[in-house]
Amino acid sequence: MPELPEVEVSRLGILPYFDQQRIRAVHVYHRQLRWPVPETVSLLEGQQITQVRRRAKYLLLDSDVGTLILHLGMSGKLRVLPEGSPLVKHDHLEIITTQGHSLRLNDPRRFGAVLWQAPGEELKLLAQLGPEPLTEAFTDDHLFHLSRGKGAPVKTFIMDNHVVVGVGNIYANEALFMAGIDPRRAAGRISRQRYRVLTQAIRTVLARAIEQGGTTLKDFSRADGQPGYFRIELNVYGQGGKACPQCSRELKEIRLGQRSTVFCASCQR
Repeated sequence: MPELPEVEVSRLGILPYFDQQRIRAVHVYHRQLRWPVPETVSLLEGQQITQVRRRAKYLLLDSDVGTLILHLGMSGKLRVLPEGSPLVKHDHLEIITTQGHSLRLNDPRRFGAVLWQAPGEELKLLAQLGPEPLTEAFTDDHLFHLSRGKGAPVKTFIMDNHVVVGVGNIYANEALFMAGIDPRRAAGRISRQRYRVLTQAIRTVLARAIEQGGTTLKDFSRADGQPGYFRIELNVYGQGGKACPQCSRELKEIRLGQRSTVFCASCQR
């Protein structure tokens, strides 16, 4: 599943083509995605996109009459193409600007979503989300305060979108390794200082991933069609059984919350 860096890279990819541009047409080719695509998305026709935003893993195209919200689901991709480019299998939505740019949502598994938010309303999906990890709202003590009394593993804790958004499985593994914290440790048993180190590790890992174009996954490509390049720098994710890059001991791989979890039992405590 595309994670926060992949979605942010998609936002940056479409930004030059859609920010402040007027929408000429919205075509829905297959309405049944994770939820049925609402008829109200057609309200975007004739409107100017005032902002291209991201909230967690959702992309938001704002206009004066409302906001079109996109979620890539498990296998969704966005492409910016010249208007009139041939449709391909699994193209479900097309948004065309008056400048002749076409934004296509392609989703083979149809777990993605296209939603509409009227002005002044907030979707329930967005209302309960935690802070963005690369903003000032994600303070040094945020994780420490929310973790008190929590017995769940720290990896599960930081992957909870009610705590902080966007720390998916790949980047949780990497941040915990960078911070030297065992992913199995109870969230409520970690000190304030160690959470401050983990907070900085989360910021660093996600920022680096965005800078380098997102992790290369088989179901993700950037809006310009090129894959990301961050995967070559992953230290532990997908490296179970290999040597730890710090101490050379064998990296362990277990299941936590039914997700693959890789760590170094020597370096992470």
